[in-house]
Amino acid sequence: MSEFPHIRVAGSATERGRQYGEQARDRVRRSVGAYERVFKHYAGWDWALVRQEAARFEAPIAEFRPDYLAEMRGIADGAGLDLVDVLAINVRTEVMFAAKARQATGRWSPHECSAFAVAPPPGQPGPTLVGQNWDWLPHSAQTVVVLEVQRDDGPDFVTVVEAGLLAKTGMNSSGLGLVTNALVTADDAGMPGLPYHLILRAILDCENVSDAITALQAGVRSSSANYLIAHSDGIAVDVEAAPGDFSQLYFVFPGPRDGVLLHTNHFLSERFSGTDVSVWAMPDSPVRLQRLRAGVGVSADHSLAAFRSLLSDHANYPSGVCCHPDSRADPMDQGMTVTSVLMDLNARQMWVADGNPCTAPYRELDYSGFLAKPSPVTQAAGAASAAA
Repeated sequence: MSEFPHIRVAGSATERGRQYGEQARDRVRRSVGAYERVFKHYAGWDWALVRQEAARFEAPIAEFRPDYLAEMRGIADGAGLDLVDVLAINVRTEVMFAAKARQATGRWSPHECSAFAVAPPPGQPGPTLVGQNWDWLPHSAQTVVVLEVQRDDGPDFVTVVEAGLLAKTGMNSSGLGLVTNALVTADDAGMPGLPYHLILRAILDCENVSDAITALQAGVRSSSANYLIAHSDGIAVDVEAAPGDFSQLYFVFPGPRDGVLLHTNHFLSERFSGTDVSVWAMPDSPVRLQRLRAGVGVSADHSLAAFRSLLSDHANYPSGVCCHPDSRADPMDQGMTVTSVLMDLNARQMWVADGNPCTAPYRELDYSGFLAKPSPVTQAAGAASAAA
């Protein structure tokens, strides 16, 4: 498999979007074409109906972050598409959960992920580490890009993402990092609200973890998801979100002794009282979590090297932590680990495997220069410490 291309953009939201669309034109168009086939297969919907459903999310996004719409218009212009085509792939999760789509077939798309974070306790040395295997449909291996974004109105950031989407897994110049997992509850019906992938982008626009939690509470979320958020300060917190407002957020924290957080694709918080159907949709989620916990539990080594080994685990093949296509399934129903991403938030370094980590070597990407822009929050904290 070839290396994922790097796309670097700067300027206003519209300018960044246009640069993104122009540089990733083939991959954005390939992504739209692939999802046209995906929705037809899973929901029985043609692209015209998908576009119609996606358009319902334009108003909530405009109210939440109008610049995101401007950025998507820029992507569409650069790639020679309509805004609603780019909007549709950015709200693909919500459209897939739309009630009519769910009633059309009993199919479920594979979208499993295995994520971790390691945060040193206060006063103890060591970097904050975060990473994940991202498992999704095999076509995504031909659409992923490493998007490098310079902004005048917030932190610069790097995200490993499907071309045309605003964000996925990544880290920013303020020291914040993000990985994520799909979750499913009985309340996921695709009602218009704040979409999953745009919330991911909103988190990468944040200066610190409390700002990220504020972004998660900014409105009514349309779908369930897990957000594992960490910061170079030594903070890691996992937020399980069900559809709804601030009252539907559930927090999971690292172990008090090892500082490790692990998450797959089902709810872990004891406070969650809804109907979690994640394991029905993704029955390998408990197995992957058990393998990660077992690997962490037998070793005091919580380095990135240790997690590289864990993320290549094949127990429960082909649906293991390192996921491979299941030859017993229809080709459209198969999933795989599209990429594995590791991050050292203090060093501003990222390692990306262009495919399954068992075979694709991790490429080391040094963003210590690109993500060197000072955070105004950190500068204020330094000034306060000096004054004290």
